[in-house]
Amino acid sequence: MDSKQHNFSKFIEIKDVIVKSNDRTILNIPHAIIPADRICACIGPNGAGKTTLLKLLDGLIKPDTGSVTHSFAANQSSLVLHHTPMIKASTKTNIAIVRDIDPSISSQDIGVVMEQIGLSNLADIPAHKLSAGERQKLCLGRAILQKPHLVLLDEPTANLDPTTTDQVEQIIRQFKLQGSEVIFTSHQLAQVQRLAEYLLFIDHGEIKEKGPVGPFFTNPQTQAAKRYLQQELLVD
Repeated sequence: MDSKQHNFSKFIEIKDVIVKSNDRTILNIPHAIIPADRICACIGPNGAGKTTLLKLLDGLIKPDTGSVTHSFAANQSSLVLHHTPMIKASTKTNIAIVRDIDPSISSQDIGVVMEQIGLSNLADIPAHKLSAGERQKLCLGRAILQKPHLVLLDEPTANLDPTTTDQVEQIIRQFKLQGSEVIFTSHQLAQVQRLAEYLLFIDHGEIKEKGPVGPFFTNPQTQAAKRYLQQELLVD
């Protein structure tokens, strides 16, 4: 699926990376070049290391050994984890937290983004009263305001109904319009086919396959990928 050559305009290169937790190896990646110029999906079984990989790419965690090199400014990424805490305040205040990082973000900017993500009518509602889907839109709104080059999303539509899933997917597509690319994890293979151009398949902490989405689904190269697809397609 993936040759040694690449034609990515922006990318992240991983070399000899090992990440451990409690003496257990979570990631073991001898070498990988991951595109940061297109929407990329990261898939694999539960516990495969997908969330850890996102944290590694964001710089939130450091590898025990090896290096992670960005072809762009490494601080130009925004990580949205599956369970992002809210402060005890309004929806608008929770979105406006990003002004602590970038004071140049204006109240008008916040208003525009709240309209974009469909939360304008909930601006004064306490954030803890929002639904799971509304909280996810809030988190995506924060990412939009930061205008990162790369947005890293961990299971962005987990446990959401089909209508809200569609709304969140539309927001993800909008990132590209503002110049941000996306790497996201998902167990929904239909979603991966809808959104992603490139794919990473992780199993037991290793990147077993990577390349364009289409060939992975039509002709997976490893037994691990074949087993995963067979199991997931039964329930997707």
